[in-house]
Amino acid sequence: MTDVVSAWPKYPGYAISIVPLHGVGRARLGDTIVAESNRCLLVRESDHRDQLYFPREDIISAVMVESDHHTICPFKGEASYSNLSVAGSLLENSVWWYATPMSEVAGLAGYAAFSTEQVEVSASIAFDDASEATTRFPPWGTADDLAAVMDVARLGDATFTAPPYPNPPIGTFLAMDWHAQRRIVVEGGQLLGAAIIAASKSRPDQRVSSAHIAFVKSASFDEPVMLEIDTRHRGSTLSLFDIRIEQAGSLRASALVMTDSGSADLIRHSTPMSEVPPPAECPHYDFGVLGREIRVVEGAYSLGNDNIGPPQLYVWTRFAKAPATKALHQALLAQATTHYSIGAALRPHARISESEAHRTVSMGPISATIAFHDDVDVTDWLLTETHSIWAGRGSTQSQVKVFNEDGWLVASKTMQAIVRPFDRTPEQLGQDYSTIM
Repeated sequence: MTDVVSAWPKYPGYAISIVPLHGVGRARLGDTIVAESNRCLLVRESDHRDQLYFPREDIISAVMVESDHHTICPFKGEASYSNLSVAGSLLENSVWWYATPMSEVAGLAGYAAFSTEQVEVSASIAFDDASEATTRFPPWGTADDLAAVMDVARLGDATFTAPPYPNPPIGTFLAMDWHAQRRIVVEGGQLLGAAIIAASKSRPDQRVSSAHIAFVKSASFDEPVMLEIDTRHRGSTLSLFDIRIEQAGSLRASALVMTDSGSADLIRHSTPMSEVPPPAECPHYDFGVLGREIRVVEGAYSLGNDNIGPPQLYVWTRFAKAPATKALHQALLAQATTHYSIGAALRPHARISESEAHRTVSMGPISATIAFHDDVDVTDWLLTETHSIWAGRGSTQSQVKVFNEDGWLVASKTMQAIVRPFDRTPEQLGQDYSTIM
């Protein structure tokens, strides 16, 4: 065994969290499942992608072929490796484990991980109806992460902040080639969600009823986002908040959010939901968020241009676990509705797709207005209907309706976005946004 010099004293801010996965992990080579377990660990480490570790006894021993390869991690210890032999193919050094992990990560003892570049690793999270939503590794993050980046924290009477993701940001301690391949652009829906939370925390006795936001400059995950609140009106029935959203001292977006004390129904009606197949009859789409299930009607959404059709999308969404507050339910709904508007606008146009976003084409929302009509529960199925009603002159306009599974309208939205070529490519600007979340 090689002596390992610990890097923990040199990097006291480095973090490795080891948490049980509340679901089922699977490792697959083609049609062969080489590991399956409901006792997996989700391992999250600074400057690394999330990894899924399996109990070694839940890995099929017959596919393991001895390897004399070893590596050293200054935060975890010495790793031993095994090859995998399946259907006549040998994948070298595709499994590793720490026989005697450092004390800081003692929980890794008896567990092993697979190279996600060689082996398909996924996690399936169970819902109350016993169905599962499957996410392939490495994921973007968890549903809790998505809520956390919008759940702004109060700094002062009129200021809030949203943290970077992850925190500390990737690249804080170690430089790795894959860092440059990340997409670091914050989606507009996240800033909208943060503004909704800020207004809710500024007037907790009222419910956010509507929000309008204008985006002037993209933000990144690498730095905190600051929100400054100007209370324009604080009434017993309605309140209005003007929210300035900054990053690194630069304006990124400006929002107007209204809160409402509510009232009993004097009149009540709702526009009808479109007739579409139920979620169980629609294919799953993996956006890389553990604990969120997305099903796209007719599989119509794609980052490529292989789903040409009318400028519309119908998407079912639900979360496995309810967030802590009603405002977070609203923020999670708002975050996704912005994203689908561009996808709907591009569907009729075979020569351009979302895979070109932030590379050859500038794509992103420039304004959005959302109204919340009824209470939102993101653990129930919600259908987002997105219709792109116009495109031209470098921009698009969309109308969005969100229904619960009973067919009742809970929110509606309009959005304008830009779709126009870059004057200079990101590579010419010294950036690389090639990976889509």
